[in-house]
Amino acid sequence: MNKAILGKKLGMSQIFTADGSVIPVTVVEAGPCVITQVKTAAKEGYDAVQVAFGDTKDKNVSKPVTGHFKKAGVTQLKKHVREFRFDDCSKYQVGNVITADTFQEGDKVAVSGKSKGRGFTGVIQRWNFGRGPMSHGSGAHRIVGSLSAASSPSRVFKNKKMPGHYGNEQVTVKNLEVVRVDAERNLLLIKGGVPGPNGGLLVIKG
Repeated sequence: MNKAILGKKLGMSQIFTADGSVIPVTVVEAGPCVITQVKTAAKEGYDAVQVAFGDTKDKNVSKPVTGHFKKAGVTQLKKHVREFRFDDCSKYQVGNVITADTFQEGDKVAVSGKSKGRGFTGVIQRWNFGRGPMSHGSGAHRIVGSLSAASSPSRVFKNKKMPGHYGNEQVTVKNLEVVRVDAERNLLLIKGGVPGPNGGLLVIKG
């Protein structure tokens, strides 16, 4: 991994190319991310860069984390802290800031985020099952249907697709293209959709 940044999903929009084509984009507030720690193989056992993103209030941060920020010289407390294992961590120092211009137009990125939570859902929404007969006599319009044979194996196999909790899980979409970079406003315009709701945390890796 050569570069990465934390960001917040702002929503979707569209831009027009020179030939008039429409490109759907997701607008992401990428950074600024301040480096709070640089881990080394000699001390921590592995090389990594720890970054923090998103201003927050004092009451939302524990005392140990507040002390960690103070040691790194971070005056404004941050909401999110993540680690990145770059190929070369030696060029980063505590206090440096990673901004949106780390990426360039045309870069291919992988975007990770938590998908929207949809609660307890049935098999049609959760697994894209087809519905049952819609005639008056049918009592199985949207239910699961047959689960297993009666005599053998006389049980329901594990991992059978059934109703249950849907969404609110980590999702990564790869090979998305950075269409535009607005360094002044810390914005990245990424082609297509990315996981999560508006305002959700995103991890963008290049």
